[in-house]
Amino acid sequence: MKVKVLKPVFAESASLVVNKANQFEETILFKKEHWVVDAKSLLGILALSLQPDQTVEILVKDTDNKEVYAELLNTGLFKTL
Repeated sequence: MKVKVLKPVFAESASLVVNKANQFEETILFKKEHWVVDAKSLLGILALSLQPDQTVEILVKDTDNKEVYAELLNTGLFKTL
């Protein structure tokens, strides 16, 4: 699912994303340009340096669990394209 970043993702907001991702057993990846990071990794999320109006892709491996996407969108940091 491609999403648009609404707010900068730094320390507190990155921690929120990681905590939401850790609620699920599935492998959740964030893809920005050539970077692909594990959403459960704080350093990985911080390395993406997500800024408003950037587009990233959220990938959930081996499932079509819509709840994963819903929880990440409910953070208020992203919106679907």
